Amino acid sequence: VQLQACGGGLVQAGGSLRLSCAASGRTFPATAVGWFRQAPGKQREFVAVVTWDGRSISYADSVKGRFTISRDNGQNTGSLQMSSLKVDDTAVYYCAGHKPRLRLGIRVGEYDYWGQGTLVTVSS
Repeated sequence: VQLQACGGGLVQAGGSLRLSCAASGRTFPATAVGWFRQAPGKQREFVAVVTWDGRSISYADSVKGRFTISRDNGQNTGSLQMSSLKVDDTAVYYCAGHKPRLRLGIRVGEYDYWGQGTLVTVSS
């Protein structure tokens, strides 16, 4: 599975942005899709993840109620809708995927596939 994220940009605090993750590979429908972010000088951190069938979702506490993760297996895409953005949300955002496992991955090491990052900058 190959992943490619896009949709980043500059947005004012309080605004919204939608990130997309395009996937190639016939095993994508069986892959959980996650989003991570990495701010300058900080470690890459978990944002959200959705199971292959969309039935189970997990969010980091810092984005609950503001971000929504989704996927479309027919289009081989994943999305992250971000609302009420804060300056602290500024980071490079990465989409990632992991093979079926008992629990959803929330750690970098639990993921098998990574896309390149897309920069999100939130201004005050």
